[in-house]
Amino acid sequence: MSENFEVGSIVEGKVIRIKPFGAIVSIGEHTQGLVHISQVANAFVQDINDHLNVGDNVKVKILSIDAETKKIALSIKETLPKETWQGKQEKSFKPHRQPQEQKSSPAEEYLKSQNASPSSDFEEKMREWMKQSNERQTSLNKRANKRSY
Repeated sequence: MSENFEVGSIVEGKVIRIKPFGAIVSIGEHTQGLVHISQVANAFVQDINDHLNVGDNVKVKILSIDAETKKIALSIKETLPKETWQGKQEKSFKPHRQPQEQKSSPAEEYLKSQNASPSSDFEEKMREWMKQSNERQTSLNKRANKRSY
């Protein structure tokens, strides 16, 4: 199967089946490989049918060959010119600008108005919760003891 093909080589193939996750491409008389949907085009591919049809002749790069499972991973995207591929990537991944002045969150504003730090406010709420929890547990234990008599 993989004796004729090497990882990294670019070969011609023909799309023989299309699945939602990718396309099965015949690259030899008895050899097929999968072009995963993420390897079809430079941009995000929502529907593979918008890019490929059964019977299309495509140029693919062999990404990997697994001799045990007899699976070949292929890429159409890797055969595209690097300028196009990098240009598209740079365009779609613009870094976000940092805001000039840091605004405080509504929670921070509330704590400032209460003159409390986040940790002391939290600790106070935890103490109150523990007190209520212990009171409820005591009440439940009393009820359980009354029923057992």
